[in-house]
Amino acid sequence: MARLKGKNKIRDLLSGYSFMAPTILILGCFLLLPIGYAIYLSFHKVNLLGTVSYKFTGTANFERMIDDPRLWIALRNTVKYALIVVPAQTILSLVLASILNMKLRYRNFFRVAFYLPTVTSSAVLVLIFMWIYNSNGLLNYLLESVGLPTYNWLGDPSVALLGIMIMNIWSTAPLFMVIYLAALQDIPENLYEAADIDGANGWQKFWRITVPQLKPVTFYVVVMGIIGTFQLFDQSYIFSAGSGGPNNATLTMVLLIYQYAFKSMDMGYASALAFLLAVVIMLITLIQRLIFKEERLN
Repeated sequence: MARLKGKNKIRDLLSGYSFMAPTILILGCFLLLPIGYAIYLSFHKVNLLGTVSYKFTGTANFERMIDDPRLWIALRNTVKYALIVVPAQTILSLVLASILNMKLRYRNFFRVAFYLPTVTSSAVLVLIFMWIYNSNGLLNYLLESVGLPTYNWLGDPSVALLGIMIMNIWSTAPLFMVIYLAALQDIPENLYEAADIDGANGWQKFWRITVPQLKPVTFYVVVMGIIGTFQLFDQSYIFSAGSGGPNNATLTMVLLIYQYAFKSMDMGYASALAFLLAVVIMLITLIQRLIFKEERLN
């Protein structure tokens, strides 16, 4: 009897793993193997021109980061970008979702209209905003039409990154708005009815009921926002034609990795930078998870 149960258990395990085998193979080939290969490259000096060769250098690529000024510029730009974009898009998406959750006329139309920037190609959005920020673009035309001085928005290092931030907030907030909107519709109505009986106003209901009920969704939105901002590449690349300019103002971590990997052909150091970026993202996510966990316990 025990032997029969053991055979059935083995058969069930084999059946389960056979169903999982395609997914395991795909993840292994296209996710786990590239990650392992990138870690392997980070400890080597790689020559891709002519005969491909690998020379083990130990931690030389990681030690090189300390004296790389462009790395610290890219890291500062990326952190600055995340600190501004993530809170802004989170708050804006929550506000938009709260408005669209009300019983408004034509709210289905507004839901579709607000969501349109998300389905637009990122490259197209960058080109549109570059036309807006151009010296002869829409923004300067509007300023000139009301008698205000024009400005070189694309050429000033102090505002170039801000222009990308505005574009990214405008294009990503609608996606998180939909997530918040779905979560808002799952909040039980009896909580608001009980608050009405207690005499709570709209702000008190929002702050005391809506926001606490949305904490798991907010955690997801913030984590995904940070991951997205730390992986910023295409907007910065198109905006600066791959240079990270003007004066490294739009240089981000992923763009720097691209430059070292495919322009300087320094694949080993680029892999080390990618490994550093992954560690930073994981640490930030872990810290956020601990913070949200403490809030739930409190």
